[in-house]
Amino acid sequence: MNLQLIQGQFSTQEAIDIITQMINVKIKFHESKIDSAHNEEDIKMREQRIKQLQQHLHESRIHIEKQGGMIKITSELSFD
Repeated sequence: MNLQLIQGQFSTQEAIDIITQMINVKIKFHESKIDSAHNEEDIKMREQRIKQLQQHLHESRIHIEKQGGMIKITSELSFD
């Protein structure tokens, strides 16, 4: 099953807002798992993933701002 989550053209600011909100949801998910985790290895893995997500967000913002104008975003979820 596939779910088309995002498909369209967005202004630079709209694109940044959408991506920021999506990545922040994922970061909050990992933070909530850290709060209830009892395994140090799991905590470290989630902290590393949060850092990666923050870096991806930073890189995405720079890329979008350089492009300017309208930005095409497509996102699909696939369930296997």
